[in-house]
Amino acid sequence: MLTMRPTIIVDADACPVKTEIAETAQAFGVPVLMVASYAHRLPERPGVSIVQVDRSAQSADLYIANRIRKGDVLVTQDFGLAALALGKQAVVLSNRGQLYSDKTIDFLLERRNEQSRQRRGGKHGKGPRAMTDADRHFFLQSLTKVLLHLQENGAE
Repeated sequence: MLTMRPTIIVDADACPVKTEIAETAQAFGVPVLMVASYAHRLPERPGVSIVQVDRSAQSADLYIANRIRKGDVLVTQDFGLAALALGKQAVVLSNRGQLYSDKTIDFLLERRNEQSRQRRGGKHGKGPRAMTDADRHFFLQSLTKVLLHLQENGAE
């Protein structure tokens, strides 16, 4: 049976760990595909392919959803896109290193829906907390564990 090498696909518009992803992927010899709207300029890096899509709200998500496959690694903070990727048997990490799973995604989607309802009702939250060095370190640990697991078990 042929095993395909996984690709790390990045929902890159608001991803704060692009450099960490590129460096870790290069160390493992894993290709990276960063997808962002034309409004976000991404620097070229070795081993990283960049795709720029139009600025409409879901363009990057649709591009990713149409290309991700079983065994790929997706980095996103978008729960809807994460759910689609999990459905295609991809490994999905948040920008802070949280591993999404079939067991957690329903709760996260429901929480997102509830928060959206509250915002429409006039309640405003603080937004996400600032990214810290500890967050970056945890992300790197999580990504490294995922890539080691895929390397040891082969991408199926």
